[in-house]
Amino acid sequence: MGRSRHVGWVAAGLVLGAGACYCIYKLMRGQRQGDRGLRLHPSRSAEDLTDGSYDDILNVDQLQKLLYLLESTDDPIIIERALVTLGNNAAFSANQVIIRELGGIPIIGSKINNPNHSIKEKALNALNNLSVNVENQVKIKVDSSFLSLYDGHVAKEILLRVLTLFQNINNCCKKEGCSAMQPTFPKGSLFFLLYGEECAQKMRALVDHHDADVKEKVTVLPKF
Repeated sequence: MGRSRHVGWVAAGLVLGAGACYCIYKLMRGQRQGDRGLRLHPSRSAEDLTDGSYDDILNVDQLQKLLYLLESTDDPIIIERALVTLGNNAAFSANQVIIRELGGIPIIGSKINNPNHSIKEKALNALNNLSVNVENQVKIKVDSSFLSLYDGHVAKEILLRVLTLFQNINNCCKKEGCSAMQPTFPKGSLFFLLYGEECAQKMRALVDHHDADVKEKVTVLPKF
């Protein structure tokens, strides 16, 4: 009798031990799976946001990270990707305001002077989207060398984008009732450059440009 009871206790102990081991196994396995799940959704770094696979609209923190990256890196590939991402996000009115308030317009505008044509093009594309917002136009300041982008020998892709920028600004200017015939824009502003005599001469020359798309863009601008 005593031996039977002893065997019974041993068996019960083995069952309980096996059950405990199984519970520990399940717990550890669940933790490992949980860890793998977390790794599938890591917090995205600024460079991650430029890889082309991130389609969501960026929030304030992400835009700030991206602008810092754009300002601090010299890598042309990262610069170009950052400009593309910023340009896409600048198509949304809320982000047009956020980018301005984060001081992003001068950072993006500085890339116009980059010798890399692709970077220059992406910077202009981002500025075009930002320039739809009237308050942003005041923040866009590039120097007199900006007008060299309106020369007839400039690559078509660049030329079309600077003409689009002019068109956006001119459309907003007409809505606000400002006159191109009697400009009162502060010296050094983009308005001052675009409505000045030097730019007028360049626009008149572009009327005879060999490319039909460029000609079409010029014809919708003010008559100089």
